[in-house]
Order: sequence, then C-alpha cells, then structure tokens
Amino acid sequence: MSQSVLKTLEKFSLPLVAAAFLLLAPILTVQRTTDFIIFCIFVLAYDLLYGYMGRLSFGHMLYLGVGAYAVALFAEHVSANPFFAILAALASGVAVGLLLGPIIVRTTGACFALINLAFNQVGFFLALTAFAKWTGGEDGMATFFDTVWILNFDNRYTVFGFSLFSLILVVFLMRRLTMSPFGILLRMIKENETRVQFLGYNTHRYKLLAFILSTTIAAFSGALTILNYTYVTPSFIDTTRNVEVIFASLIGGAGSVFGALLGGVSYMAISNYLPNYVQRWEMFLGIALLLLVFKFQTGLWGFIVARVSGFGVEKDR
Repeated sequence: MSQSVLKTLEKFSLPLVAAAFLLLAPILTVQRTTDFIIFCIFVLAYDLLYGYMGRLSFGHMLYLGVGAYAVALFAEHVSANPFFAILAALASGVAVGLLLGPIIVRTTGACFALINLAFNQVGFFLALTAFAKWTGGEDGMATFFDTVWILNFDNRYTVFGFSLFSLILVVFLMRRLTMSPFGILLRMIKENETRVQFLGYNTHRYKLLAFILSTTIAAFSGALTILNYTYVTPSFIDTTRNVEVIFASLIGGAGSVFGALLGGVSYMAISNYLPNYVQRWEMFLGIALLLLVFKFQTGLWGFIVARVSGFGVEKDR
C-alpha cells in the first residue's frame, strides 16, 4: 500500500462515504444508521473549531440544540414545511454565531472552552425553565411536518436518504473549505496566531467566520435530529453530552474530515452497543482516551494514514 491508495480514497471519498452508510443501514437498522449520519455531521462542525482552528469547546451542544428548537418552534408556530423549518435552523445557527462569536473568539485555551460551556448552561436553563411556556420545559415538545412533493418525513427511509444526502453535501463543503486558502489560514492560526497576525491577517475575522460556520453546521445537525425523532427536550442541550463530540473527535483524529467521520461512527458504535455487554461501559472510554494520548495521538485516521503511507505519524492530514 502506498500514497496512491490515499489519493484514490480522497478522489472517491463521497461515493465511498455514501456506500459505507448504505451498507450499514440493513445491519444497524435505518433509524440507527440515520443517528450515526447526523452525529457525524455534528462532529464535522465541531472539528472545524477544534481540529483545524485549535479551539477546544465544552459547549457545542448549545448550537445543536438551537437548531433543534428552531425547527420545532418554526413547525409549531409558523409552517410545518420541513425545508422552511431547516432554513430557520440554519438562520438560527448563523444568528447565534454572530451574537456569541465576537465574544467567544477573543478568548483562547481554557477560557474558550469554559465560555462555551457557560453559554451552553445558559441555553439549557432557558429551554428548561425560562422559556418553558414555549419549549415545553422538561417534557419538551413534539413536532409534525407536512409532506412536500413526494417527500414524507414521517417515513424513516425518506429521513435516512435526506440525512445521507446532507452528510455528503457537508463532507464536500468541508473538504473544499479545509483545502482552500481559508482552511490553510485556520491551521496557521492553530499553530501560531501571533505569526499570522504579523503577516498582516486579521485573525479575529477568520476565527469569527469559522465559528459561524461551525455553529451553522451544528444547528443543521440539530434540525436533522428533529426530522429523525420528531421531538425535542432540554436533554438536547445538556452540557454533560459535550463529552460525546469531544471523544468522537479524539478517537477519529482531529483536523481531518475522514477522521471526524471515523470518530463519529466509532463513538456511536461504542455508546450504542457496548452497554449491552459491559455495564460500566464509560470505563472503556477512559481506557480508550489513555490509549489515544499515549499511542494514537492523531487518532484512528492518523494511525491509518501513517501505516498506509509508510511514514511516521502525520498530523493534520
């Protein structure tokens, strides 16, 4: 195996990703595979900040929850058209990015992680208590969507097909984005922001744009979650669930589109099926984290790249 294998994988990445999830559907069931797909989109959104820009967030569930509640409230009070509801979710992702981004992206390190956590907790309180009249509080709220043309989102196969198409679109956009000069600049900011500023770039502008893109894609994954489950509760914004996307990013390998996909599928497989056999399954995640820190520092995808290419461990592949 050589570098040509990696180039082939990259060239046919979109059909390979589609084929992989189509093969998983009859094995895991359609709805469960749809869960995997939506979570992978969420991991891609998170990895744009953590993997490419080097900013660890402990509050990314807020942005998924914003998209989820935007869809539910739009369907309840404005229109049950699912496509209009998704547009509302995307708009809410952009809005929250524009609102919080100018504050959050000015911070670094632990401050960046914790300020996201703080806003996440505020969002959880608003959904659970302050706006309970509209959100349903602890009970949440159910949603119903109209049939558009021949697309009935009450049908599991329709949701699966639309979610898979959405994943392919997000993967395509992420690959184009991260290989563009903008993506290169984000990686430069990750390595040394001071030097990038010295070169004359307004790093705040680029970080803000990356943050808005991340919140928008995360909100999109929240919208798809509602299409899949047709209900939303404050658990969608629960701060304790942030560990899910962090672990997925670490397992797959931060700073890689394929790593995000591999990490998303791996984490979902562990969290959905390991509890059937191991009662204290969270302990396995702790052991996995230790292995990642000491043995597989670039995640599973980085390890695969290193083995296939015949070189040492490669970062940011």
